[in-house]
Amino acid sequence: MKNTAVLLLSCPDQKGLVAAIANFLLTYNANILHADQHQDAELKLFLMRVEWDLHNFTLPLEDFAAAFAPIASRHQMTWRLAESAKKPRMAIFVSRFDHCLADLLYRYQSGELHCEIPIILSNHEDTRWLADTYRVPFQYIAVSKDAKDEAEKMQMAILHREQVDFIVLARYMQVLSPRFLHHYENRIINIHHSFLPAFHGAKPYHRAFERGVKLIGATSHYVTEVLDDGPIIEQDVSRISHRDALDDLIHKGADLEKIVLSRAVKWHIDNRVLVYANKTVVFD
Repeated sequence: MKNTAVLLLSCPDQKGLVAAIANFLLTYNANILHADQHQDAELKLFLMRVEWDLHNFTLPLEDFAAAFAPIASRHQMTWRLAESAKKPRMAIFVSRFDHCLADLLYRYQSGELHCEIPIILSNHEDTRWLADTYRVPFQYIAVSKDAKDEAEKMQMAILHREQVDFIVLARYMQVLSPRFLHHYENRIINIHHSFLPAFHGAKPYHRAFERGVKLIGATSHYVTEVLDDGPIIEQDVSRISHRDALDDLIHKGADLEKIVLSRAVKWHIDNRVLVYANKTVVFD
């Protein structure tokens, strides 16, 4: 298991930023393993991800914020620090469709996803068998139009109890309230079954079929208050033709949804995603 730290940051672009960060880490004997950066010329913004080995690193991570504060303040940095050895706790929300859930659980069991899954929450009982198969706790919470607030309060209580770090909506067919989203800003990952911004909202495969599109897609994004408009993490497409019926689009799309969602989740877990200006940089 890697024993590294990851620093993700953004700030106004200027000369000397890379040197300032590298020299700070060198002061504490850091061995930098990966460093990647991006400049947004339009916004004049600098974004960076740097990962270093904690072996022989002389600054305790609990003291990092205080030590780094002068540099962060001088350069107006927004930043966060993560430790690769710590497994984030991921909750999965799901409704009736099970393909994305099955893929995530398989990757979790195989060790591909470096996280813990303390709970699966669903507004249907359909996928309980799958959770039982992988020995992951499953909680059914009914969601009705007249009692959505009650359902969300129950969900929030469970998430708090389980100390959940982030949430994955694996085809969870409910809209979350602004209050809920506020608690997990940029920590709720959704999969939408179209190549956004095309065909947002309900029944995108039906609308794609009606339009006779030649490509269908899937999009994984962070959830915001505007439906299907959050920062995009990953997308992919599959070619179709006039010979494909609606069911063919749905079946081909399901394969896209699985891989696109799993990539986004893995990149989030690996601290490779930096959000800014309602979009993302995904560092290699």
